[in-house]
Amino acid sequence: MGIAADIAVIIVAALAGGIIAQFLKQPIILGYIFAGLIVGPHTGLINITDVHNIELLAEIGVALLLFALGIEFSFKELKPVRMVALIGTPVQMILTIIYGYLIGRLLGIDSSSSIWIGAMISLSSTMIVLKTLMARGLMGTLSSRVMIGMLIVQDLAIVPLVVVLPLLSNPTAGLPLLGFALLKAFLFLFVMIFAGTKIIPYIMKFVVGWNSRELFLLTTTAIGLGVGYSTYLIGLSFAFGAFVAGMVISESDYSHQALSDIIPLRDIFGLLFFVSVGMLIDPTYILNHFFEVITLVTLVIIGKSIIFGSIVKFFGYFNIIPIAVALSLFQIGEFSFVIARIGLSTKSIDKNIYALILSASVITMMITPFLSSLSNKIYKMKKKYFKFETIETKNIPETGLSNHVVIAGGGRVGQKVAKAMKHLGVDFVMIELDSRRIDMLNDLKHPTVFGDASQSTVLEAAYIHKAKLLLITTPSSITSSMIANYCNKNTPDLCIIARGSEESDLKELHDLGVSEVVFPEFEVGLEITRQALQKLGVSPMKILEFTNSLRHSIYDSVDDNEKDYRILSNLRKANDLLELTWVDIEKNSPLINNTVKTLELRKKMGISVVGVIKSGKKVCPNPDVDYKFKEKDILAIMGNQEQVEEFQRFISVSVDKKL
Repeated sequence: MGIAADIAVIIVAALAGGIIAQFLKQPIILGYIFAGLIVGPHTGLINITDVHNIELLAEIGVALLLFALGIEFSFKELKPVRMVALIGTPVQMILTIIYGYLIGRLLGIDSSSSIWIGAMISLSSTMIVLKTLMARGLMGTLSSRVMIGMLIVQDLAIVPLVVVLPLLSNPTAGLPLLGFALLKAFLFLFVMIFAGTKIIPYIMKFVVGWNSRELFLLTTTAIGLGVGYSTYLIGLSFAFGAFVAGMVISESDYSHQALSDIIPLRDIFGLLFFVSVGMLIDPTYILNHFFEVITLVTLVIIGKSIIFGSIVKFFGYFNIIPIAVALSLFQIGEFSFVIARIGLSTKSIDKNIYALILSASVITMMITPFLSSLSNKIYKMKKKYFKFETIETKNIPETGLSNHVVIAGGGRVGQKVAKAMKHLGVDFVMIELDSRRIDMLNDLKHPTVFGDASQSTVLEAAYIHKAKLLLITTPSSITSSMIANYCNKNTPDLCIIARGSEESDLKELHDLGVSEVVFPEFEVGLEITRQALQKLGVSPMKILEFTNSLRHSIYDSVDDNEKDYRILSNLRKANDLLELTWVDIEKNSPLINNTVKTLELRKKMGISVVGVIKSGKKVCPNPDVDYKFKEKDILAIMGNQEQVEEFQRFISVSVDKKL
């Protein structure tokens, strides 16, 4: 059966490996790699007949993973990490190439081959890192964004590396080719960003009109792989093209459906990638060259971790972020295999160096999930034994804070809340990570903690254990869940109000101890709907019933102990629907010299007079029933639309103003 039989064997072996990994409470990708070792050509147990074609299919897995990642991301989310990605990554690669050159010379390898070694170890594994982050539930955190930003730039850097490395013997000849490659990359990005954002969403909208899920899935896959293949044809990375295509789709109205459809396909082809990595392991070579392999692996882990951690810290990321990045990006990446093959085909490196890099790459990939999981433990140890490292704070009293409000997030929502707290004289402290916002908050004299609110040490710096209320205003559901999880375990009595981004967040956040969840987009949509229906003449009771049904569709999943919250919310909305109308008392009005009592407005028309501005100057709330109305008075009346219209017909005046 050829490749069909190979795929069947691989999937069955991966299932067995995944079950074993799950049983041992290890990352499932390790089970896939172990399955690849068993069915690989070096063990002689179950031989795959066409290893090369499996490796080609595995490249589709990398492309689909990045395609799905692109759909989840947007151009806006990469902005906060653009400096460390665009500047820090090239610096990291240059330093790592130099470091790799020194390792090569230490191992007795010639200068030219040592540069190749440096180039190969400068790349990290996008596939391994993303799968590790997903398994640990860290996608969406600032640490993950820094990693992804740097990985994307590394993938772009493959283009100049592939051009320059074979031309080391004649650098001058390689400069025009490098310039041409960079020009192609720039033109591709230009076309995708400015043309793709208009064409691709239109194509998807057209296909959606047919109401065929099968065609929609096919269209989504074709866009991702098609754009990836186009970039491959012009000499760029296949996976990078797929990622950019995903980012274009992320700006469309169909991104959520596209992502849910592509995930199963991504996971199957991703499985092939990890199995193919395991198939590269040659136990015989590792045993025969144990010292060289272990030396290279050890030096790569130590050196790359120090380089990544130092660069990230240099760009202003503190607390756990440098540690998390260092212990996640230290491995030698899958694109190093591509460079190694080019080096072997051009005779720039020999088979021993190829096998050495291959073995070291696979080993570093295998241990990535283990070391990445140690980030929190190492950070806690660091904070325990290195007390001198304090978290940066601004405008916090020397005596500390107590019985205060903690606002996690210094964006627009957080700033509005802080303004209200300051106006009311309520003690509060804000937590923010963006240095630009920190400067803004400092100018406003707001008490601020500089750091990631999802980290325990940052919350402790905000005196979370002494706070009476926590407001999570960040739009990231991942960050909100991590904050709530910490507080649920350490400060279970703390009242928490959180901002939600998706309706699916409600149950999870309530399970983590969040008492109230606010969905800004939902609330805005509900308010616009309410006002629109009111202007269209729909009765207040019908509006209330309709908006209540919409609200219950969101909050009905909340446990019964939250019913008081829903009642309070409904009362608030009911209050909004009680229409307050202002009426001028003009000359010859039938109201002049009459009172609420004599006119019997409540009994005859259902109207309540809730306020009077006497002669247009002095405000008199809730006037006495015996107050005589005078010319130029302004009345505040309350009632539904029909009652107000009847009152207007009675006094024969127009409504001047409504609130």
